[in-house]
Formats: sequence, C-alpha cells, structure tokens
Amino acid sequence: MNASHISCNNATEHQVTSIQEYQHHIYAIFYTVILVPGLIGNVLALWVFYAYIKETKKAVIFMINLAIADLLQVLSLPLRIYYYLNNSWPFGDAACMLCFYLKYVNMYASIYFLACISVRRCRLIIHPLRCGATKRRQDRGLCLVGWFIVCLGCLPFPLLRKNPTPNTAFCFSELPMMQLSKELGVSLVTFAEITGFLLPLAVVVTCSWLTAASLREKTCVLQDTGEKHKALKMVLSCAGVFLVCFVPYHITFPLDFLAKSNCNVSSVFRNAVLHAHPITLCLASLNCCLDPVMYYFTTDEFKRRLSRPEFHESLPLQHRTSFSTNSTGLNQTDRTD
Repeated sequence: MNASHISCNNATEHQVTSIQEYQHHIYAIFYTVILVPGLIGNVLALWVFYAYIKETKKAVIFMINLAIADLLQVLSLPLRIYYYLNNSWPFGDAACMLCFYLKYVNMYASIYFLACISVRRCRLIIHPLRCGATKRRQDRGLCLVGWFIVCLGCLPFPLLRKNPTPNTAFCFSELPMMQLSKELGVSLVTFAEITGFLLPLAVVVTCSWLTAASLREKTCVLQDTGEKHKALKMVLSCAGVFLVCFVPYHITFPLDFLAKSNCNVSSVFRNAVLHAHPITLCLASLNCCLDPVMYYFTTDEFKRRLSRPEFHESLPLQHRTSFSTNSTGLNQTDRTD
C-alpha cells in the first residue's frame, strides 16, 4: 500500500516536472524571438508618433498608448527569459509580481486601445462631422480612464498569488494561488472574460461590420471612398490582431483555471490544457510585434516617414528644414485643436 502510494506520488511529481520543463522551454524560445522586434518596433513607433504625426493623424493618441502598453511588456521580457532559462528567480518578490502584473496590464490595455481605435475609425466614416469635432482632450480622458480601469482590474492576478517561502526560486504562474471558494473563482473568471474580452470583441466586430457596410453606400466623391478603404483596413487590422492574439488565450483561460483548481477533471484534460495554455499565452504576447506592423501597413504617414528618403530627411541635422517645408499644414492643424 505504501509502496503504491509512493509510486503514485513519484509519477505525479514526474508529470509536474515534465510540464514545467515544457512550459519553460516554450516561454524562453518565444520571448527571446519577440524581444528585439518588439523593442525596436515600439520604440520606433513612439518616435514616429511623437516627432511627426502626433498632431495630424486621427486616433494617434490611442496608438501611442497602445505602443506604450506593448513597450512595458517588452521591457519585462529579459527577466522572464532569464527565469525560464535558469529555472531560478534571484530578483526578489517585488520584481516578480511587477513582471507578472505587467503581462496582464499589457494584454488588457492592448485590448482596450484596439477597441478604441476601431470605434474612432468607424465613427470617422459613419459620422465624420460629429467625430471631427471631438477634441484630443476627450481622447486623452478616455486613455486615462482606460489605464485606470485596466490597472485596477488586473490587480487580482498578482494579489491572488502567494509566496510559500521567502526568497523562493519560483515566480509567475508557478506561484501557488490563494484558496478561493468555487463560487468566487468562477465569478472572477466570468467577470474577466466578459468585461476584458467579450465586450471588446463585440465592439471590434461591430465596428468592422459597420465600416465594411459603409463602403456599399453610393458616393460620388472618390476621396471619400479612399478614406473609407483606409478606415476599413485599420479596423480589420485591429480585428486581425485581436483574433490572432487574444481569442485563443481567452478560450484556454477558463479551462486553465479549471485544470488547476480542485475540481475533479481527468488527467487527460488537465494535461491537454496545461500544454495548450502556454502557447495561447505566447500568442497573447505576440501583439507587441504585430501592432507596429499594423501601424506601418495601415497608416500612410507612418509608412512615408519610414521610407528611405523621408527617414534620411528626418535626421536631427535636417529635421528643422524638413519640418518647415510642411509647416503650413501642420500649423493649421495645431490651430484647429
């Protein structure tokens, strides 16, 4: 009886170790791959937005905040990579909780700002006069409200984790969760799924449908049709990033909670979820690389500024000359704000 019990425990420990090694391997490779492109892409995006098109391009304030959210996650990746490569966390509990927290802040801030960009572009096409009167102060207010809600809403992720012993080598999702009642756990997961995923998904899908429907309306203005195509390209790009990065994760998120809870689930189900969830979590991190690509292919000004001649003219020694040649249009835009 005792020998059988010991053998069962050994088998369980071996399975846990095998899954942990698998997860560390996946995370270390994926985070290493996206680190440099994500860092360069988002720093470059912020540079372009602030230096050139902050005052001229619609929805640029939301793009700036989206790039900031992505950059916050990218800056935490080196510590994550170190942990998954060395199976040890020597940086202290505070740094562990901060990196763990930033992961979810980035995810839900990105979801929020993708939805904001979609709504902004959709309104520009459907109600151009009403949307054109919107002040940048209102957009900044929406950004501040969004950051506050996201930062507050993501606090349960680190707060529900507990460190069994001081200075432990474990970090992130490998820290044990506090014991919650089944009702409270289900309520938290359901609330996160509805407010953080399903509602923004409905907004993005609706904006895509309305923007596409506006193209079927008859118009005699060629420029208006071109603007609608640009808006549709942006909204569909937001939807594409949303579907690739965040839909898979939010499918496995409640399943992962179920697999790690004390519910009676089969070992096959638990194994499958624990192997699939890290992949979907990596896909959720991929948005920090896809967002700069979206800026490039959907924003004419962004693409023009990064073309070779424009990039050369925008060097510090020639920036004043390049900016002065276009100052008339920019000054007019500034005065209308």
